[in-house]
Amino acid sequence: MYPEERQQEILRRARETGRVDVVVLAEALEVTTETIRRDLTVLERAGVLRRVHGGAIPVERLGFEPGLAVRDEVMTAEKERIAKAALAELPDDGSVIIDAGSTTGRLAQVLPADRELTVVVNSPPLASVLATRGNLTVIMLGGRVRGRTLATVDDWALRPLADLHVDVAFMATNGCSIANGLTTPDPAEAAIKRAMIAASERSVLLADHTKFGNTYFARFAALQEIDMVITDAGLDLTLAAELSAAGLEVVRA
Repeated sequence: MYPEERQQEILRRARETGRVDVVVLAEALEVTTETIRRDLTVLERAGVLRRVHGGAIPVERLGFEPGLAVRDEVMTAEKERIAKAALAELPDDGSVIIDAGSTTGRLAQVLPADRELTVVVNSPPLASVLATRGNLTVIMLGGRVRGRTLATVDDWALRPLADLHVDVAFMATNGCSIANGLTTPDPAEAAIKRAMIAASERSVLLADHTKFGNTYFARFAALQEIDMVITDAGLDLTLAAELSAAGLEVVRA
């Protein structure tokens, strides 16, 4: 079993039982406890598990939300592949929303310089990255800035979205599951995401494979409200088939 496969199995067991134990995992997966501890460290850095004495707990059980800087340092190669694959969904000219997030942030960095686009963002860091680009018209949604995600939320961000209609919304999420759709820990951020989807002709979810199978406090979309999922090759093929059966186009970059 490759390390990535073992880590996905550890994550699956954690979500199924609510907790995993180092010794039990080592015996079940036929590896050393040191290997399991390294796997738990990788999963904690990815923001999907939280280490506790003797094992780990899935973060959704704790309501834990890693900060943007932490999330930006994990799954970097996967996020870059997802962002490059998302370029195929850009309109030739027109308007897009880029949601606040570490994977969507990668898309902002690779937007082509030869395309005239209006880009709506709810993230001061993304606005700063994009504002110097001569081919882009950047609209920054105001409101309260959440320190953990650096996303603008609340009424001043929501009101402009009610009057906008864009070609594509590129969305981020904390969790995605067949049963519960797209979820995030914060209700204020969920409200912004919901309004972004409502303001768009098409919605494209950008999410690495660690986001799938977990559920957080606030739901902002059912799967049927999303047109496409762009993820990485680590997404379980069975889950990819289930997402396709739910009506989504699934791209594994």
